[in-house]
Parts: sequence; structure tokens; C-alpha cells
Amino acid sequence: MPDAEMAEFGEAAPYLRKPEKERVEAQTRPFDLKKDIFVPDDKEEFVKATIVSRDGAKITAETERGKTVTVKEDQIMQQNPPKFDKIEDMAMLTFLHEPAVLYNLKDRYSSWMIYTYSGLFCVTVNPYKWLPVYNAEVVAAYRGKKRSEAPPHIFSISDNAYHGESGAGKTVNTKRVIQYFAVIAAIGDRGKKEAGTPGKGTLEDQIIQANPALEAFGNAKTVRNDNSSRFPPDLLEKSRVIFQLKAERNYHIYYQILSNKKPELLDMMLVTNNPYDYAFISQGETTVPSIDDGEELLATDSAFDVLGFTAEEKAGVYKLTGAIMHFGNMKFKQKQREEQAEPDGTEEADKSAYLMGLNSADLLKGLCHPRVKVGNEYVTKGQNVQQVIYAVGALAKAVYEKMFNWMVTRINNSLETKQPRQYFIGVLDIAGFEIFDFNSFEQLCINFTNEKLQQFFNHHMFVLEQEEYKKEGIEWEFIDFGMDLQACIDLIEKAAMMAEELKKEQDTSAHLERMKKNMEQTIKDLQLRLDEAEQLALKGGKKQLQKLEARVRELENELEAEQKRNAESVKGLRKSERRVKELSYQ
Repeated sequence: MPDAEMAEFGEAAPYLRKPEKERVEAQTRPFDLKKDIFVPDDKEEFVKATIVSRDGAKITAETERGKTVTVKEDQIMQQNPPKFDKIEDMAMLTFLHEPAVLYNLKDRYSSWMIYTYSGLFCVTVNPYKWLPVYNAEVVAAYRGKKRSEAPPHIFSISDNAYHGESGAGKTVNTKRVIQYFAVIAAIGDRGKKEAGTPGKGTLEDQIIQANPALEAFGNAKTVRNDNSSRFPPDLLEKSRVIFQLKAERNYHIYYQILSNKKPELLDMMLVTNNPYDYAFISQGETTVPSIDDGEELLATDSAFDVLGFTAEEKAGVYKLTGAIMHFGNMKFKQKQREEQAEPDGTEEADKSAYLMGLNSADLLKGLCHPRVKVGNEYVTKGQNVQQVIYAVGALAKAVYEKMFNWMVTRINNSLETKQPRQYFIGVLDIAGFEIFDFNSFEQLCINFTNEKLQQFFNHHMFVLEQEEYKKEGIEWEFIDFGMDLQACIDLIEKAAMMAEELKKEQDTSAHLERMKKNMEQTIKDLQLRLDEAEQLALKGGKKQLQKLEARVRELENELEAEQKRNAESVKGLRKSERRVKELSYQ
């Protein structure tokens, strides 16, 4: 596509395809197919080099940085001719191997061309900055074009899906896919499209504006991602409401509100604009350089309006959010000579109760003296300080979860259409795979889900595809890509102490206690085996056991911490629960 034809992409053109002048220069660049190679490198995996000499199976080469290296012949890989530099579809490379793929992605990324095709797939490299490649001009340029008629872009994948083929992407690209579908559907149906109802945006606007609302309450900064989705289906990361690692944040909505961009919200929620005044939201980071919390608050609040939230519904959401902030500041003390906790001041409880529409005395009574069922009767149970703190955390998580689930239902109801559906396009945005210093149970579930999805993808794209070749009589030598993840999946899915036991176990505390006992028994069994091993003069066993014992102690501490994070015992708070449901489901 000449530069003149790229004009329809506007300012996005240089971010999508290299200019014609650069393509012509590549054709005339010196290149020696027999000497220009890639060699392994400790720091960069592979570097470009030129062969200087050969000595049997050894190659001496000079890298592009002037370093002389000697490698085995089977370690080198050929470079592609310069005309393939920054190629848009890597399936077209003459030599398709790891260094060729890495260098092509690197070269395109250096010119901010973040989308590259690889056969059926669209590879995206995160630029960590905003690029002007998603505006209306670009949407119009991709509309109706075949994939081969335009530069690589998530919009092209979307357009192919809209016309019968499939595509996929993660959070940002998912939003761009949805944006593209919404715009194209609106254009195609403009003649009969109804105007948005008073005080509510059009369906196109609502689809796009669902993202800011859900991201505010369901996304947070993690170690690796400033805007990580923490709400896979049925798995909102509730523990984040009361606990964050040092390099993380609570959900964005808290910091948006405290940005003071809408001071009336601070007054409504009875809070200051200092996040360090609130224990539940100040355990990690409170600001993120890449996020303007003030502007994001305006986007969130506007999204509520576009989605048709009433003033009462918006106020209810904000008030519940404020109530949770006050929960984290509630203090309790032990009564003298009693195993019973009592409030150490009621100011924060009064604020929480006011925001939730409850009686403060009833709230504190439910926390300190919960009613439990014994047989067929309910009795009042005393709680010590630690138990009350667990109950406060559990209540905070329960309120947030119910509020978030109500928001999802409310948004779905806003987007629901009575029109008959002939086709369905599903866009799956999975939660990111991450490894933290301390991995929570929710992250284990997220990573496990990703392993299952990756196994599904591998099976359909690599195994079944090759079986199709065989059925069609294509000459093909079956390739094992070494991507069978079943062993890892079975470790979690079939192990007795993992998934099945977690399904059966109703009492988290009892389950964790049983795990501790099992580990203690394991240590005893290993000690017996070690004694036997010493009798057989086997060396090193004692040291290994000490390492194991140290690791078991670490696991015990982690289990105890996980128990605190995920304590879900909310007893005797029937009135509170009913009021939360009223606010969440009205």
C-alpha cells in the first residue's frame, strides 16, 4: 500500500506501516545470505553477526557490535534478507525461527508499530503509552477491508470477526474490539437506530462506557500491571478490599474519589482526601504515574450517567464505598477480665452505619455479639478482638462483592436489547497470569484458569490443525510443540488436597488446620525415613530435612495469613445484610 493510500489512516499511518522510502532503501541494503547470521548471546538471547571463518563444526563470527565469538554450527541461524525487515506478517519470512521473530517484533516496536500478524494470529507488544491508532478515522479506514488490504491492527481482526471469522485480545485490545463493534453496528443500523432515552446514552455509548465503570471498581494496580483486571467471572478478588502488597493498590475507585476532583463526594462519604487516613486502602501504593485518578473519576461518574444510573443508585454506590473505608478504621479493645471485645470509640462505626442506612448500635452488636444457631435455637456468642476484626474484614468484602455484582447486573440490564439475535460474537478478556511474592488463592485460580485456556488454545491450534492435515492427505510430519500443560492442570485439578477438597470443605479454618496437621504428619514420616537413611549411611538427608522443615514453617505462616485474608465468617449481621441488599439490588 503506497504512502498515498495510507493517507486515509490519518495521523495513525506511521504507527501502522513503514513508509515507502524505507521499504525501497531496504531493497538495496547490502546482504550476504551465506554470511549474515544470528548467534546466541547471554544478555540478549540472540544478536546479529557476520561469519568470519569456519573450522569444521565451529564458526567464528563478528557481532554487529564488533565482538568476536566462536559458536557451534548448529547454534547459528540465518538472517532474512533486508526486504523482510519490519514485515507485517511473520509467516512470510524466508527463515522463520526464534531470533527472526524476536528481531522483527523488536524492530517494529522501535517504530511504535505494536501490531504484527503471525499467520492467523495478531501479536501485540504493549507500548506503555497512548498511540493515536484507535480514533474514528482509523475505524472507518479498516471497515470492510480484508486483512491483506490493511496494516496489522486489532480492528482488522474485529472486522473479520464481524464478517464471520474469529479474533481475540486482552483488556486494552478487548476494549478496542468492543469499540469497533459498537461503532460499526451503529453505522450499519443508523437508519433505524433509536435515539438514547432522556438522561441515558445510546446503546453504542453504553457499550463503550461500561468499561470505565467496571474498571473503576474491578481493576487495580498490581506488581506487573498498573491497570490489572481483578474480576474474572465469579471471582472478584475480594481480599484486595482489605489487603494489598507493598507494590500494589486497592481498587481504583477509592483513589479516584480521594483525588478531590468532585469534592461533593468527599462530603457525602464523610472522608478526607488523604488515602493514608484509611487503613484498607493505604497498605501499598496510593498513586500510579500512568493514571490520572481525577480524570478517571470524571470518566467513571460520566459512565454511570450514560448507563442510565439514577442519582439514588450512584449515591448508593459511593456511600457503600465510603462505608468500607470507615470499616478499616474501626477500633476494638478487650474488656477487662473477659474474653469479650468492645468498641474503642464509635465514630467510624457511626459513619459506616450512617452511610449504609443502619443503626450504629445494631452494627456494633452484630460484630461484637453475633447470633449463632445452636440446634434449632439462636444464641448470642461473645467475640474477642481478633474475631471482631475478622468479622469487620469479612463484612467489608461481602459489601464490596454484593455492590460489584449488582453493578454488573445493572449494566447488563442497561445493555439488554429486545431485538432478535441472528449472530453472536463473544469477546473473552482473561485475567493476566502473574507471579507475586505472595500468591493469593484468587491468583492461583486465575493462573489455573489461564493454564486451562492455554491448553485449549494449544490443542485446537496445534494438535487438531495437524490432524486436519492428515485427514486431507497433506504430507506432513507431526510436530510436538512441547506445550502439553496437562501435568500442571492435573496437579491442581486432580490432587486430593486441592480442588476436590476445597469444593467439599465448608469451614476455611478447619480446612487450614487440617492442612497444618497433614504437614506435621509428613514431617514425622520424613524423620522416620531419615533415621532409616542414616542407618544406611546415606549423606545429606539431615540438611534436606532442615530445609523442608523451614519451608513447612513458611507454609504455616502463609496459611495463617491466607486464613486472615479470606476469613468469611459474617454472623449475626442479618439487618446489615438486608440493608446492603436493599442498596445493592434496588
